[in-house]
Amino acid sequence: MGRHRSVLIAGAAVAPLLCAGGLAAFRGSVIPATAALVLVLIIVAAAATGDRFAGIVAALSSGLSFDLFLTEPQGRLTITDPNDIEVAVLLVLVGAAVTEIALWGHRQQARASRRAGYLEGVLGTSKIISVPQASPDDLIDHVARQIVEVLDIDDCQFVPGAGPGPQDASLDHDGYVTGRGHRISVERDGLPTDEKVGLIVRQGGAVHGQYVLTAATRVARPSVEQLRVAVLLADQVGAALTHSV
Repeated sequence: MGRHRSVLIAGAAVAPLLCAGGLAAFRGSVIPATAALVLVLIIVAAAATGDRFAGIVAALSSGLSFDLFLTEPQGRLTITDPNDIEVAVLLVLVGAAVTEIALWGHRQQARASRRAGYLEGVLGTSKIISVPQASPDDLIDHVARQIVEVLDIDDCQFVPGAGPGPQDASLDHDGYVTGRGHRISVERDGLPTDEKVGLIVRQGGAVHGQYVLTAATRVARPSVEQLRVAVLLADQVGAALTHSV
């Protein structure tokens, strides 16, 4: 992975230089603005990889290449024409903006993929519930695995009986974690690593037990949306256990 990134960044640095050098051979027929647009395409290609540093390197290299090969005096880091200065500055700024837009698109795509995964997990649980011969234990184990995957935690075990005690950390049905009497900012601080978190499995007023969530080996920072998906999965178990009684 590290080697691939090194090659990517090296390509982002070298490609604008090669492109500008090639365009310099046609300076008589290619105006600076057109050359700048060609360099922007290289920046877009680097930014599309989802690596912010590669996009920034391509933007800076494009600005440098434009100065060296496509402005007067050629071959020197000096620009005498105010119009060329404006184009060079805009090239770097547009390149940086394009990089951020591309990264935003990657983040949106990743969120959409995660949401699709959450939905698939919930639907998969619903299918198990709808199968007459499916046992409660199979459903409980299936949901435990789904919760581990959704929250990216170490372990999830179902414990029948009462829910977490007043001194234990707990995940409420709004998707918030409370520990030692105060709400924990999970997206900032992560799930507790020094204690387990209880997620009550209930249906109406009936409490069937709790899922005990463990995130001890690393800091897990699930979003409120992910936590609510875990709650929804636990609620499906509560409904199934209530109907099986």
